[in-house]
Amino acid sequence: MSEGKDCGGGDALSNGIKKHRTSLPSPMFSRNDFSIWSILRKCIGMELSKITMPVIFNEPLSFLQRLTEYMEHTYLIHKASSFSDPVERMQCVAAFAVSAVASQWERTGKPFNPLLGETYELVRDDLGFRLISEQVSHHPPISAFHAEGLNNDFIFHGSIYPKLKFWGKSVEAEPKGTITLELLEHNEAYTWTNPTCCVHNIIVGKLWIEQYGNVEIINHKTGDKCVLNFKPCGLFGKELHKVEGYIQDKSKKKLCALYGKWTECLYSVDPATFDAYKKNDKKNTEEKKNSKQMSTSEESDEMPMPDSESVFVIPGSVLLWRIAPRPPNSAQMYNFTTFAMVLNEVDKEMESVIPKTDCRLRPDIRAMENGEIDQASEEKKRLEEKQRAARKNRSKSEEDWKTRWFHQGPNPYNGAQDWLYSGSYWDRNYFNLPDIY
Repeated sequence: MSEGKDCGGGDALSNGIKKHRTSLPSPMFSRNDFSIWSILRKCIGMELSKITMPVIFNEPLSFLQRLTEYMEHTYLIHKASSFSDPVERMQCVAAFAVSAVASQWERTGKPFNPLLGETYELVRDDLGFRLISEQVSHHPPISAFHAEGLNNDFIFHGSIYPKLKFWGKSVEAEPKGTITLELLEHNEAYTWTNPTCCVHNIIVGKLWIEQYGNVEIINHKTGDKCVLNFKPCGLFGKELHKVEGYIQDKSKKKLCALYGKWTECLYSVDPATFDAYKKNDKKNTEEKKNSKQMSTSEESDEMPMPDSESVFVIPGSVLLWRIAPRPPNSAQMYNFTTFAMVLNEVDKEMESVIPKTDCRLRPDIRAMENGEIDQASEEKKRLEEKQRAARKNRSKSEEDWKTRWFHQGPNPYNGAQDWLYSGSYWDRNYFNLPDIY
């Protein structure tokens, strides 16, 4: 797929030689003087996508850009393609699924809600992919994305509808929607759904993030399944950030065990070895519990300190993935990873090829990134009002919104409702685009 590099903008957007920025133009603002409780106390049990939050609680990225962070560890997809054994491929795909949520660790800022028709593209020759995403629905908010390997080795796509709920002390985000990875050389497709993400202590105390729930990755060609359990942290924080599960064949025979932390690493090991270790670990935990006087006080929302920060490596394990360290200035930069730091980067050459709907051109995000918080707030308000007015005009003329790069249809592998890429974005022929900014 050589046209990836000369399709009228590949090189302009990124190539292996280009130096990417390593920090944002301005550090983040302190949120200490702002009470989130004053806004949220009216909203217990409500869906948060309908609530307007002050810009101070945002991070300078659109949700479309945040979705693109799935691609940080694309090397795991390339690695999966290189294996002839389907179990080794599934191990890499599972590691990719876990790595896709790793950038959320300590990211307590809320991404900007994309406007209807907003788009985002990212071309990374150095990582071997290009991606296009579009906000295809406003109520409910649905973001669709489609990425492809520049060597024609994979297609990765999905549509995400983040269902947000406020529960008094925490905000829970359930990422509804199917994620699909196709390994083209093996004629194989995998589907899964991300775990639920929860931000604790949003009223008082230090914010902390937890991911929990089962993620089931299905290989639709072989019938193999990988069932991963993202564990809720539990009492004493013993399970904090832990992920474990098994790859099994279609007759449910365990082929290998996987374990680690979504914030850190993932290992694979023989299932019998893992089960023996688990049994022993359970016995030790029971003894510890009996020797500790259990507190009956109300369960705290404070972040528990895990028993040990690092994962205990079971002898005979193979490392599948380890997180890249964050840049030294990350804490001042919204806890961004090195990958996230470049997502809103723009230069003159790039500006001349991207469509006018690209998030990089959004004035509220740009103002926030530059440290102009009042301007960001005014622009956010203006864009929301403009979007409401456009919706009103459409309803008067009974005109339906038409998506540009995606269409609705069944997922080809599991039949679930999905948004699929319609093609032609990379032709760079951008006519009749909506004026959303």
